[in-house]
Amino acid sequence: MSILETLITNVNQKQEEFYVLHSRLEENLPIHSHNKHQLCYVEGGVAFLNTPDKSYFLPARHFLWIPAGINHNIISRTSAKMVYNFYFPTSLFPEDHHVRQREGIYPVTSLLMEMIYYTETWRGEIGPDNASAYEFLIAMKNVILDVANIPLPIALPTTNNEDLRAILKHIHQNLHQPLFLEGVAQQFGYSARSLSRLFQKNIDTSFLQYIKLTRIIRSMEQLLQTNLSISEIAYNNGYNSLSAFSYTFQQIVHKSPAEFRKQNS
Repeated sequence: MSILETLITNVNQKQEEFYVLHSRLEENLPIHSHNKHQLCYVEGGVAFLNTPDKSYFLPARHFLWIPAGINHNIISRTSAKMVYNFYFPTSLFPEDHHVRQREGIYPVTSLLMEMIYYTETWRGEIGPDNASAYEFLIAMKNVILDVANIPLPIALPTTNNEDLRAILKHIHQNLHQPLFLEGVAQQFGYSARSLSRLFQKNIDTSFLQYIKLTRIIRSMEQLLQTNLSISEIAYNNGYNSLSAFSYTFQQIVHKSPAEFRKQNS
């Protein structure tokens, strides 16, 4: 049995029990799903949550929430100290709460972080027969319901269209340069209008919006993982002025670059 098959078997085995697994295992797993909700916290690094149609950026001091049945995997861009994984029985969550249907990235409060660290040595199934640990995880569930209100609005759409994938790869490799619809379209043999349609049809977003999100996600990584100044990060990601970068960052992240770096360092 493979590592993935073993994990899914262990998580799914007892539907009404929690499952806890703290390791680096999740980083290398292919796309998969399970029958419990998952909280994942990556200590000491940044990561991406990938689903069939989106890629979510996970900065430091945020947790991933993955509802039961959602196909996903988690890829770390940096070496992490530890990946904390909690699998919650679905029956514990209200039917009408959005965490039952929608994945997302949420800030880790000081209380939730302490609760995560408290379980550092826990592993495996935790049911009512282990009363103290079980009640502790029930309390953690209640904290999650309280804090999982507004997800971090940073998600890039993905596609299986090979033509568009080549264009998206070109965008990612050239974020530091000017990227205009007409120029990219011509480079790949499209008219500006046909390229716009390709974006809207396959990833339901515009060419300009995709570039904007990609630049902001790259800048978030650099804010957390480098000592570059905010001005250097702005210019590295294709912005001609610090004010334009700061305005766009604030518009998407709802924090200034300086606030984001300070709060997540």
